[in-house]
Amino acid sequence: MFANHLVSLLIWLPVLGAILVLMTGGDKNANAARAIAVLFSVINLALCVPFYLGFDSSSYAMQFQENLLWIRVYKIHYAVGVDGISLAMIILTNFTGLLVILAGCQAIKIRVAQYMATFLIMQGMMIGVFAATDAILFYVFWEGMLIPMYLSIGMWGSANRSYASIKFFLYTFLGSILMLIALLYLYNLTGTFEIEKFYGLTNLSLHTQELLFFAFFLAFAVKVPMWPVHTWLPDAHTEAPSGGSVVLAALMLKLGIYGFLRFSMPIVPEACAALSWFMIVLSLIAIVYIGLVAIVQTDMKKLIAYSSIAHMGFATLGCFMIYDIYSHTGAYQDAYMSLEGAVIQMIAHAFGSGAMFLGVGMLADRFYNHSRNIKDYGGIAARMPVFAAFFMLFAMSNIGLPGTAGFVGEFMVIMSAFQAHFAVALIAALTLILAASYTLWMYKRVFFGPVANEHVAMFEDITWLEKTNYTLLAAGVLFIGLYPAPIVNVLHATIGHLLQLSIPG
Repeated sequence: MFANHLVSLLIWLPVLGAILVLMTGGDKNANAARAIAVLFSVINLALCVPFYLGFDSSSYAMQFQENLLWIRVYKIHYAVGVDGISLAMIILTNFTGLLVILAGCQAIKIRVAQYMATFLIMQGMMIGVFAATDAILFYVFWEGMLIPMYLSIGMWGSANRSYASIKFFLYTFLGSILMLIALLYLYNLTGTFEIEKFYGLTNLSLHTQELLFFAFFLAFAVKVPMWPVHTWLPDAHTEAPSGGSVVLAALMLKLGIYGFLRFSMPIVPEACAALSWFMIVLSLIAIVYIGLVAIVQTDMKKLIAYSSIAHMGFATLGCFMIYDIYSHTGAYQDAYMSLEGAVIQMIAHAFGSGAMFLGVGMLADRFYNHSRNIKDYGGIAARMPVFAAFFMLFAMSNIGLPGTAGFVGEFMVIMSAFQAHFAVALIAALTLILAASYTLWMYKRVFFGPVANEHVAMFEDITWLEKTNYTLLAAGVLFIGLYPAPIVNVLHATIGHLLQLSIPG
């Protein structure tokens, strides 16, 4: 009975927690709001243990399924379930959700209950996206998560938060309209909104598939975000509170790539194969050009935001290189490494980038005017040696140092790209140089040298709560970097099946 509703519990428990948090009232009961939010986040993460242990990694079929008729006239169902990819992303969502709530307990001083409720609702909506097996339910969760993120930027963001929140909402909402049209078209063909019934349609011409591809592309590319529809992300990251930046980097960017994996590649495989060059070019532009843009940034948050775009370029490259790799080698195994590397890159990026956003937000909170400008800092290591050590580990993961999470996925994508195009692999490998340039250059100016000013001189090292957060993130960085086997084992069957659906013929 418990297992039959485990996915629904993971979706709706955070929403229930949000309601209880809001019932605590104003900031006079802020500690109660914090305690309830932490409790529900811990419960949700604890539920991931039976979730993982009960998952059959040898099967690609959806598991823990629930299916209830929701809207009879259009045959819309409340249908949820998980495969290997969605299992990994749901566990990551719950892990990140707890870290964001813990960080907010110390950083947020006003409208605490509303802040905690916002992120709990956002967590539930994102789990719903990863678990939905009905297309309309997917769309409802997809759009539903925009509202709490919009509120988090608009209410707890920096000086230019109104502009950033509206730009974020318009980009992501308008990009999703064509996806809805595509889903309605597929419903007219199949008579159902069940996502798996959209796979393997034989009556779609290449022209129709290409139209559907671009309808999905606009929704998913904006969310990744891919160049040139990336301009909302630096603004959103810069103005968002630390928790919002972490959720954006660790989870929300991954939703776009998840959309490509769940919809574009298995539904319109011939169009994906025909247009793979288009996606590869955009991915390489993101890796190289956006990496160069990151080097000249003076705002730490903007630098990490542009870094995230470049790293997500690696994930999209890994997804769409499979067609060229398979055409050159004829072996699923070679394409498998590319796609698996893309998924691992999605997960690994969450730890390194999310931790760096938390760290920059913590520094800005300590600075008298909340500055994030690199020139305002210097000598942080002298005042905060523990924090400097943690941040160095996360910076090394951002660079892709062997032994850290950032290395695994990038290495797999580069090695698999060599199977098809040496030039593509060489250009992709430039990110290792570019990432080292902007990451180490920022670290040197912020952490080393003499103490920059009297404000930095007053800094104290991180608290026990911040140490808890960074220890958990450091464990994730090292675990994926040194022993990714548990993640690989969960993904193996699902990625193998996805390849069979995605590669025509």
